[in-house]
Amino acid sequence: MSTDTGPAVQELLPAHTWDRLEKDPNAVLIDVRTKAEWSFVGKPDLSSLNRSVITIEWCEYPDMSVNPRFVEEVKEALDGSHPSAIFFICRSGARSMNAARAVSASSGDLPGTPDLFNVAEGFEGDLDSQERRGGLNGWKAQGLPWRQS
Repeated sequence: MSTDTGPAVQELLPAHTWDRLEKDPNAVLIDVRTKAEWSFVGKPDLSSLNRSVITIEWCEYPDMSVNPRFVEEVKEALDGSHPSAIFFICRSGARSMNAARAVSASSGDLPGTPDLFNVAEGFEGDLDSQERRGGLNGWKAQGLPWRQS
């Protein structure tokens, strides 16, 4: 009986994630937040790297149930490409870790054997002393490229 659950999910801070994305044209970033978050909060912008963020909801709004097709949708989004690394990002790093673990557990379904990373702190980061996100840490607070639609 095999206990192999796929490659381990590593964690990187947003700035290190950006560095890896800059240096590795075969790395991809998957934003697993909801459509509402992408629209109203914004999303990472990889246009300066001539790439786009892949957007696939891990939890579906409004009931926040786990997307049962998530891994399948990741595979479809990769469209036969063989990324060297896949970075998963959400609001603060929790949902994206769960999404990365799901992909890790199904890694045999993906082309190649990409390294899997959770973006620690996520897009908006942790709550600050006023219970607001976006200023303490995370992708936006570190001044990394992002846009709002």
